[in-house]
Amino acid sequence: MKYLSLLLIPLLITISPVSIGAGDNSSDNGLTEKRKAEIAHMVKQDCGSCHGLTLKGGLGPSLDPVRLNLYPENFLEITISHGRPGTPMPPWAPILTGNEIHYIATHLLQGTWYEK
Repeated sequence: MKYLSLLLIPLLITISPVSIGAGDNSSDNGLTEKRKAEIAHMVKQDCGSCHGLTLKGGLGPSLDPVRLNLYPENFLEITISHGRPGTPMPPWAPILTGNEIHYIATHLLQGTWYEK
């Protein structure tokens, strides 16, 4: 029994933080402030390397929120998740969670990181 409790404690510690944010349906999807900052940096650096550091376009098209909002609601999430075959746009689903992809899409549509 002593050994069983030694195995269960790390498991409970691991599961608890996941369970706390599981019901969060906000646009932040339960992401920590640190993770949101990491994602913002990633968008500027990784996405910006093709879409331009101000996201106004480069190798990839502009991420102007006015332009992005012309597409169906889930278009951006699908594009981020699966990439665009035949283009340099890579799939990000192997690297990012669904919640993170939703967070990025929401903030791109709102123009959070777009520099006017």
